[in-house]
Amino acid sequence: MGFLSVPLKKPSEVDLAKPLKTLVQSNYRNLAPEQLNVINEAISELNVLRNTAVWKVFDKQESGLEINYRYYDQLTALESKIPVQELQVPFKWKDAFDKGSIFGGRISLTLTSIGYERTCVLFNVAALQSAVASNQSIDNDEGLKQAAKLFQQSASIFTFLKTLASATIQGEPTPDLSQDSLTALGNLMLAQAQEMFVIKAIKDNMKDLVVAKLCAQCEELYSESLRAMQRDSVRALWDKEWIPQVAGHQAAMHALTMLYHSKVSQANKAFGEEISRLQKAVELFKTAQSRSSNPTLFQEYAQRAQKSLADAKKDNDFIYNEIIPDVNNLPSPGKAQLAKVLPIATHLSEEFRDLFTALVPVAVNQALAACEGRKTELVNGEIMRLREATTALNGLLSSLNLPAIVEVTATGDSLPPSLQEKATAVREKGGVAQLKELIERLPELFTRNKEILDEAFRLMDEERDSDNQLRAQFKDRWTRTPSDKLAATFRTNGEKYRAIIDNATAADKVIREKFATHKHGLELLSMATEQLTKQIPSAGAGASSQASNSSAAQALRLLMESVDTLKAERECIEAELKSLTIDLKERFLAALSTEGVINEPAISLSEIGKLIGPLQEQVGETLARQQVLSTEIREAHERFVSESGVSTDQRDRTLSELAAAYDVFTELQGYLQEGETFYNGLTEILLVFQCKISDYCFARKTEKDELMKDLTHESSRQAASVPATPIIPTHHTSTTATNNPGSSAASSAPPAAAPGPTPYPQHMQGIPMAATYGGNMAAMGGGFTGYAPPPMPQGFNPYGTLPYPSAYTGFPPATMVPPPYYGTYPGAYGHQQQQQQQPPPGAPGAPNPNNPMGGW
Repeated sequence: MGFLSVPLKKPSEVDLAKPLKTLVQSNYRNLAPEQLNVINEAISELNVLRNTAVWKVFDKQESGLEINYRYYDQLTALESKIPVQELQVPFKWKDAFDKGSIFGGRISLTLTSIGYERTCVLFNVAALQSAVASNQSIDNDEGLKQAAKLFQQSASIFTFLKTLASATIQGEPTPDLSQDSLTALGNLMLAQAQEMFVIKAIKDNMKDLVVAKLCAQCEELYSESLRAMQRDSVRALWDKEWIPQVAGHQAAMHALTMLYHSKVSQANKAFGEEISRLQKAVELFKTAQSRSSNPTLFQEYAQRAQKSLADAKKDNDFIYNEIIPDVNNLPSPGKAQLAKVLPIATHLSEEFRDLFTALVPVAVNQALAACEGRKTELVNGEIMRLREATTALNGLLSSLNLPAIVEVTATGDSLPPSLQEKATAVREKGGVAQLKELIERLPELFTRNKEILDEAFRLMDEERDSDNQLRAQFKDRWTRTPSDKLAATFRTNGEKYRAIIDNATAADKVIREKFATHKHGLELLSMATEQLTKQIPSAGAGASSQASNSSAAQALRLLMESVDTLKAERECIEAELKSLTIDLKERFLAALSTEGVINEPAISLSEIGKLIGPLQEQVGETLARQQVLSTEIREAHERFVSESGVSTDQRDRTLSELAAAYDVFTELQGYLQEGETFYNGLTEILLVFQCKISDYCFARKTEKDELMKDLTHESSRQAASVPATPIIPTHHTSTTATNNPGSSAASSAPPAAAPGPTPYPQHMQGIPMAATYGGNMAAMGGGFTGYAPPPMPQGFNPYGTLPYPSAYTGFPPATMVPPPYYGTYPGAYGHQQQQQQQPPPGAPGAPNPNNPMGGW
């Protein structure tokens, strides 16, 4: 059937590295040497990415899309971070449609603008999408689906380029980037995308009226495309077969509309209308073949229309004798447009990793630091207000011997009710034995994670050693990227995971120390009620059960409950204050770009006020409540002391020890549960990491096998006149031979085992395996350098005494998506289970009630 693809713009070689490094050194002199080295490495990586991306498109393979997505994303990010007017790089691009003269001249445009470079790269992305879509097989659903997606994406980019090109190109653009050219190309891609939906609907035997509506819309889109292509300003651009082919498809879609609408007429027993539409369909199929100069265009459907027309006429002549109306007076079936122009994503690559995260204007850096200082000062002030108030409240209670005096007086020599409840709760939760069991489980969990990470490093080391061995053998002929360079990001992230595991042991140590300190009290609480009662000293003769029933005692108990509530509320407020984050980088960048200066105090105070204001109100409210509560406690205590007895010091100390032990039990149990969740969650993250490593190693092995095959074929051609069979290297037969029939090693080496899950230590049985390779080629094409690790937690303060491990910092901001929070245990991110959820209406992949194709 044939579909049109857009030709590519041809670039010229440029060196981005030297101008960019000079610009950074002259504008960012306050950078630390380490930061400067990181940025220089990023510049070098960008330069390599550019030289690969702009030429990769000419292979016209789908693999070229991702690398161009990445390069475009980096240009977009970089453009907002440097003074682009100071970057003197001559970007030269030739017109896509100009084939040159006999003297070799071509229309081209050279501009020293990153925006122009970005525009040209995006044009080639859309052109490559059209080429890949045109090469898809339309005989199967997968090919149709891919073609429809790529044609729509191409149409969307050409539409977006109309705005981008006019904004980034000062003066006259090359013809391919003119408004009329981009309009015609966008319309053409959209029409071809709609035709994919037509073909799909016909293959799926959808309702005739649905097919007719899809065809009618497709015919209209081709008509719009044809009108745009025939404008005088662009008509000469296209290859000679373009306009005839578009005209042919426009007529063919009109013919298909009539053909399928005639079936609707037949079903409605409107036989005259059926014949009228079939006559028009036959006429239009002939027109389509004539316009396109292709006598076989839609021939199958043309023959079907001829046969249906003959049958319908015969039946009408002998049976129905209906009058045949003028087709122009018949109603149309309506239209259904499934191919749409979609918004351009912020990042074309789904694995975008900004190479220049550390590179922002100096003014923005200063503004961000000042903003963070203002926020920290305000947060610390509110936290200090809360803590000072709580300290004052605790001092008041201590001076009045509360709440112990109420508990002792109320119970005499018996066990206080609150302590009975606490002891019962400890026993029900397993007591001190349960804590010991959980504590003893930590080393096993630690070891499990360490072994998974060690296995990931073993896989990388094995792949690197194999690559180095072959590089040493073939020398310059071994042209693929060295493993050390390609896996550098993997190794860096792996070391960060290792630091996370090591730092978690500090929290384990705190748990053991707290357990040892309060072990005696925990053992007492774990005893049966009768045994615990015997361990508590007598209250002596000072206790007064009568006083315990007084209104003052009852009031004090209620006030103590209010104190507990107040403290719990303050803990929540403090946690919210500590978790406040503010990122005004984009706001500052926008202000710098549009106004040339940043009014940091005005922006910061306004945004921080919105963020912290509600919490400040809560702090003020809780302080006001404390004043009232303190007055009520003093008054109730004065009434109570004249009526109550006084307990012994030894009993007080024991009760205080037990109360503290209960608090520690609750605290440690929470920590240990969170610790187990932490280690299990880290296990899943490390398994994902190891799976990435496995995919990487498998892709590298595939790449290695392909290169070995090429080198072997090259050697075979060079030695074609030599009858002797080449000797296969020992390391090849033992480590790289496969069952691939295309490999020269396949016939001379034993077949290698199929890639499969990595073996795990014995104690890890039952944990999901890291990877079953299964030929996953998604990571091919050098995409590993952009790998970002699974999300890391953003907050960490396990016991209020340990700092957050420094290993968590340094991950790309794009990956710092806060996972479910499980408390304050180190790395408290728990299980990262992927749940399949139905996307919301309107999201990609969501069912569309107005789409007869469903989610296709």
